[in-house]
Amino acid sequence: MQDLYPTRSENEPRLQPRDEPVARRAWNPQAPLSAAQIDQFDRDGFLVLENVFSEEEIAFLQAETGRLLADPAGLKDETVVTEPGSREIRSIFAIHMQSAAMARLVADERLAGVASFLLDDDVYLHQSRLNYKPGFAGKEFYWHSDFETWHAEDGMPAMRALSMSVLLAENTPNNGPLMVVPGSHRTFVSCVGETPPDHYRQSLRRQEYGVPDEMSLAELAHRHGIVAPVGKPGTVVLFDCNTMHGSNGNITPFPRANAFLVYNAVSNRLTSPFAAPAPRPEFIATRRIRPITPVPAAIGWPFKGGRA
Repeated sequence: MQDLYPTRSENEPRLQPRDEPVARRAWNPQAPLSAAQIDQFDRDGFLVLENVFSEEEIAFLQAETGRLLADPAGLKDETVVTEPGSREIRSIFAIHMQSAAMARLVADERLAGVASFLLDDDVYLHQSRLNYKPGFAGKEFYWHSDFETWHAEDGMPAMRALSMSVLLAENTPNNGPLMVVPGSHRTFVSCVGETPPDHYRQSLRRQEYGVPDEMSLAELAHRHGIVAPVGKPGTVVLFDCNTMHGSNGNITPFPRANAFLVYNAVSNRLTSPFAAPAPRPEFIATRRIRPITPVPAAIGWPFKGGRA
């Protein structure tokens, strides 16, 4: 397959204009988003949806999050990632495979239905994880485009995927919220440095390859600015796979938690990695395509949790 976005193969980074659509379906009366929301996502590469989930639903998800964090021994070892130099949990991957509640969240039409509409295709879950930034100890996530990694290390051919961050704790300007460069999704930043074998073992804790250079970051930031979407529990922040984003560390006493779900178009299924020796494991990048049938919000939610 032709590599449309070469990266990690040259001595100098490149800024390559995106040559494919963002919002792939125009608004219609049955759309799950307004015309203004679709236009904003297409223009900025991200969108904030407030009050998507009720207080009851969020309380249920928060309780499930607490259960997962309190009993890491009950999870698959490889899916639990700790902070660099610490035993604090940074992320739990494949949460939809280890929690029936999270599996139900993934299929909810308020998420999967929106993803399917924006990508104009049936979707499947490329990756799921619980991201957690404990008070005082939560480390930063450096600037990156998810697509650069998914393309290089997983073999995702095109920019036909998006992420949804379901806020499970209040994200404030102070506790290390997500930061995005609006409009950056229309520029692909290639990275320098050949991917080492089993890079994921280190990159899930602190990424060294697939990190954009400072000059490219500065150019994008000066061109587009930086914003930090914040919100209360129940808010959903969705963003295009190529949107440049990152977050500061959390030095406040207030933890930050979110369920992070990546939806990919079925037509954009993974091939061989474009810039890595071997594919990453299934718990990070699934190759078992199971198209999601969106489940109406009123069906089976909330319910008693437990592992699937």
